[in-house]
Formats: sequence, structure tokens, C-alpha cells
Amino acid sequence: MNIDGAALVVIDMQNGFINHHSRHIVPVVSELVSRWSAAGRPVVFTRYHNYPGSPFERFFGWTRLQDPPETEIAPELVTHAASAYAVLDKAGYSLFTDEAVALLADAGWTDLVFCGIATDSCVLKSAADAFERGHAPWIVTDASASDAGPAVHDSGLVVARRMIGPRQLMLTECLLAQLIPEVEAPVLE
Repeated sequence: MNIDGAALVVIDMQNGFINHHSRHIVPVVSELVSRWSAAGRPVVFTRYHNYPGSPFERFFGWTRLQDPPETEIAPELVTHAASAYAVLDKAGYSLFTDEAVALLADAGWTDLVFCGIATDSCVLKSAADAFERGHAPWIVTDASASDAGPAVHDSGLVVARRMIGPRQLMLTECLLAQLIPEVEAPVLE
């Protein structure tokens, strides 16, 4: 990973996606964002907003996440989002809105590190789109979850390994270890 060219992208950590299947990652994401930010690295949050007549409503009959409090960032992450490099709103699965594309081009990030909800949809789609656009995508597996349950999360990871490469998935501890500068060994004379 090019840690100097990397941004952490926190996908849709919103009240409407946090339930008994996904709640366990809230403290993991909070700690990850805290340590990533403390190292001077940029963080971007996304927020999904559904709308009347959306494909989600038309094809799934799904009308949630149209209004607060469902659309709001989880309370434990609000302070992190307020100090983030950007908070981007989206109406679909992917990070890659016109606003995001412009932001990424201006920032010049080479690597995008994804975490959040849901592993099988918004995290996966954003990582696959990053791959196709020439960014190095990474998924932090223990800082991602599916609101549909652990089996769906695991399925998303299987697909991610096939779409972006098995080495692009990592645990939080492996990512954070890359933030620590290597200590040079003393030169003995």
C-alpha cells in the first residue's frame, strides 16, 4: 500500500444501517478513524440518501433512509465526520459520484481504504469502482459489516477477493501497523 497516497473512506455508517448485525463495527471504525486521523491521514465519510422513485424503491420496495434520523451518521462517529476531509452524499451504492470523482482527482490519492456498511453492496461496489478507475482499493474486513448479517458480509468478502484481489483485504491491525514509521536499526561501528 502507498500509505502516503492513501485515504480512508468510511462508507454509510448511518443510523439506518446500524442494527444487531452491524453494530459491532461502530467502535472498530471509531478507533480506526481516530488512529488514522492522528497519523495525519485523510478521512472521507459517505452518506447514502434514498429518494422517492429511486431504483431501491422501484425494484425492492425499499423506502428507508430518506429522512433523519436514519440518514444521520452514527452518534459515535459524528465528531469524526465533522473533522473529516469531506462528507459526501450519494444516492446509489458507489462512492464515485461526480463530486467524489472531482475530490479524488484534486487530492491525488492513489489508494482508497474502505470500511463501513454494507460489505456486500456499498463497500464492495465502491472498491470495485476504485479498481476500475485505477486506484488501489483496500477493504478493512473487521471494520466492515452487512446489516443483513454475517453470512452476507462473508459473501461480500468472497466476491471482493474475486473482483479486486485477495491481497486487497486486510484487518485493522495490519492497516494500522503501516501507519507506524519503521524504526531504523542503529549503525554499529
